[in-house]
Amino acid sequence: MIRNIVANQEDIDKRIDLYLSEKFDLTRSAVQKIIENGGITVNGIKKEKNYKIKNGDVIEIFIDGPKEIDIAAQDLNLEVLYEDEYLIVINKRQGMTVHPSQNNYEDTLVNALLYHCKGSLSGINGEIRPGIVHRLDKDTSGVMIAAKSDKAHLSLAAQIKSHNFTRIYNAIIFGNIKDDAGTINLPLGRSKKDFRKVAVYKSASPENKIREAVTHYEVIGRYNYKNNNYTHIKLKLETGRTHQIRVHMSHLGHPVIGDEVYGNKNINKNFAFLNGQCLHSKSIEFVHPVTGENIFIESDLPEYFEKALALIQN
Repeated sequence: MIRNIVANQEDIDKRIDLYLSEKFDLTRSAVQKIIENGGITVNGIKKEKNYKIKNGDVIEIFIDGPKEIDIAAQDLNLEVLYEDEYLIVINKRQGMTVHPSQNNYEDTLVNALLYHCKGSLSGINGEIRPGIVHRLDKDTSGVMIAAKSDKAHLSLAAQIKSHNFTRIYNAIIFGNIKDDAGTINLPLGRSKKDFRKVAVYKSASPENKIREAVTHYEVIGRYNYKNNNYTHIKLKLETGRTHQIRVHMSHLGHPVIGDEVYGNKNINKNFAFLNGQCLHSKSIEFVHPVTGENIFIESDLPEYFEKALALIQN
């Protein structure tokens, strides 16, 4: 599929890879790959990925359609909260990986969706992530949406980008957080010390993949267990960066209990029954991409979360 776009005054000096990733809801690496393969021209001439946009540039981009995927459809007993011909909302269980990776092509949410939806999923994110509009960490449970068509996918992604897609989480964090409600506005990017981790930075820098990250929180309850304080909080994501809640809370000195990457190992020993962070996607609210109806979907707190909550309330 060939798409054409004309740059205007507000686009001047943007890098072409960043500019096109924003315009077509593609990852920057995907755009760079298209550039490397000669699939992008500016005024009929091929450019490098660091080309700076000029006013009036006519950009042509060739985007491959969805490819046939070789990922097995598996019946993994999805808990479906809402479904129609355009989208599906599921309650992802803790421990389930969202999409296949180089070393794991089975037992993921994508495998389950392929089975349940009979292959009817959007192809915008390619053969590894069909239907996936947003993701949850493997050990984060809860409400998650997937698209069955490209039209639905683009609409939902646009709502997320414009902060019109509401995502509410519940978490149990270590310590007695100072304020009953607040906002954490701290940019996030890959850690320079360990690329598998995410770190807080002083300022955003899209060129270095350090992006604005905003988390709002509100205290639900405060507890003391074994001479340690814990707080049950509700969180609202304004942005959805990788590990955002976990890193923001850890940076404040209040890591999510059970978090083996950003948490407190000594504190986590008191919650040995947890198989990961005590973090649950409680609800989502969005505008249906076809009907325009306002949709609100909520899930109950899972058993592991209720068990941890009961423990600290004693």
